[in-house]
Amino acid sequence: MSALRIALAQFDFPVGDLAGNQARILALIAQARDLHHADLVLFPELALSGYPPEDLLLRPDFLVECAAAITRIAAAVHGIVAVVGWPEADGAVVFNSASVLRDGAIATTSRKRELPNYAVFDERRYFEVDRDAEPCVFEVGGIQVGVVICEDIWFAEPAARIERAGAQLLLVPNASPFERGKQEQRDALLAARVAETGLAIAYLNTVGGQDALVFDGASVLADGAGHIHEAARAFEDHWLIADFDADKRRFRQLLWPTDSDAGAAALAWRALVRGTRDYCRKNGFDTVWIGLSGGIDSALVLAIAVDALGADKVRGVRLPSRFTSGLSNDLASEQAQALGVELLTLPIEAPFRGFLDALAPAFAGHAVDVTEENLQSRCRGALLMALSNKFGGLLLTTGNKSEYAVGYATIYGDMCGGYAPLKDLYKTEVYELAQWRNAVAGAPIIPRAVIERAPSAELRENQTDQDSLPPYDVLDAILARHIDAEQSAAEIVRAGFDPVTVERVLRLVRISEWKRQQAAPGPKVSRRAFGRERRYPITSGWR
Repeated sequence: MSALRIALAQFDFPVGDLAGNQARILALIAQARDLHHADLVLFPELALSGYPPEDLLLRPDFLVECAAAITRIAAAVHGIVAVVGWPEADGAVVFNSASVLRDGAIATTSRKRELPNYAVFDERRYFEVDRDAEPCVFEVGGIQVGVVICEDIWFAEPAARIERAGAQLLLVPNASPFERGKQEQRDALLAARVAETGLAIAYLNTVGGQDALVFDGASVLADGAGHIHEAARAFEDHWLIADFDADKRRFRQLLWPTDSDAGAAALAWRALVRGTRDYCRKNGFDTVWIGLSGGIDSALVLAIAVDALGADKVRGVRLPSRFTSGLSNDLASEQAQALGVELLTLPIEAPFRGFLDALAPAFAGHAVDVTEENLQSRCRGALLMALSNKFGGLLLTTGNKSEYAVGYATIYGDMCGGYAPLKDLYKTEVYELAQWRNAVAGAPIIPRAVIERAPSAELRENQTDQDSLPPYDVLDAILARHIDAEQSAAEIVRAGFDPVTVERVLRLVRISEWKRQQAAPGPKVSRRAFGRERRYPITSGWR
């Protein structure tokens, strides 16, 4: 029997940390060889530089150091074959490459052919395609192994070229960001490539948070006969070890942890937690601050932060105003106690009154309106930022996708903060995740009253969100069609929605773009997240 032991390094390789990534790759190669007795170890796409390196790739000194680092790694590879992703500069052009390292040198290199330039991807800004490159196929232990990179597997021809070149096993290093339903798409994709080529496929994905992106790992194996194995546990760093039987073109998993709950809510929750943890860790924050209003959004952010960092690293702050109900104060306290979080109370009446007094001469003769409401939010933002400045720690903002979509958020007020864990969750999804988290905990860590009460900004007497917005189930259904599915007003109306409501909502989306472009980053979990994925002009005559 022809057999090959492969090790897949489903680990996080931070963007730009060339020295750290080099050291980690070298250590992992040694572990794969000496601990797991692997013949071959595969690393994710651009593991050396991290993904996506963006405009670091425009710096010649960065590319020079990448070349030096891959040379140092290659020199240390003996007794095993390693496939490592890196940005390869060749004169004035740069390739997204994965090099095969063996016997102290680079043996051959695969250069990515299909460069994604949609959604969150900008690869054509940085990389070129080497149309003259031969298929990357090499031998390990008598077995022919091929390599294609990430987007290449989404097209039939790259895998077909590898099969025609005589490969029995196809390795696919990836940096594929998470979004809902992505695992099912990957399984269907691999099934199609296997059916076309008969190749067995080892699909390795990177893991970890990088600004607004979260990579889920969830690496997977596909036998040449068509069986798709269960994906590896998502959002966690793991060694994944399997033996490949070349005669039968099938895998036997040796070390392959899987998820006990791979449902949509579980994966979304873990994406938010991993994204928040990595953003804090990679940017040097060991604590976070959260303004607790007693509402559902801040309650969910609090639970995410505690899962991400631990209760001792989270600081909650109540900022009551003259309009804050006793219930809101009580619920904020109940949330903090349920999760073991320290709670500070800073009333905003004094700074709010100071602003009103300072503005009184200018505002004389003008009725109270949303201006005074926004002043309260800005008082809260200023106090929260002051705490962050004075004591360190990152301020987490609590806005959700519904609010950002229609501008129901105060710039320089409740939008203050460095990271927005709920930025890509519609309000209805916030409620769903709160229910799920309570069910998992077996206890109301998010109090039932928080989930059941009508949402309110509490910036005036008896205010609720629905005074200004359609019911959230209606609002979110319109927003999902317009933002995620890119439907026009006419298409949404034809689906049965009230024309006046649709036009009002879409107008709010249009005029709020300037706010969104100043918003903190947050983890992408949907098909069309605000930020690097959905990019509309602020100034536009298109309706």
